[in-house]
Amino acid sequence: MAQKQSAPAKQEQKTELVFTKKNYQLLLISIAIVVLGFILMIGTTGDIYDTRRTLIAPMVVLFGFGFGIYAILKK
Repeated sequence: MAQKQSAPAKQEQKTELVFTKKNYQLLLISIAIVVLGFILMIGTTGDIYDTRRTLIAPMVVLFGFGFGIYAILKK
């Protein structure tokens, strides 16, 4: 009868996460900035061409998306 060889011992593998805690915090901040921008766009009263709705809010949203890209790429 042939002897069975024992399976080699599993080597401990240290799994490193892609994102750190800081990345997740920055990503949550960027989501909050985007939500704030959309809240600035909301409104039922007032002029539809108000500076807040047409200029400030879209800039805040774009900044939030840019900050989210930074949060993802930060190492």
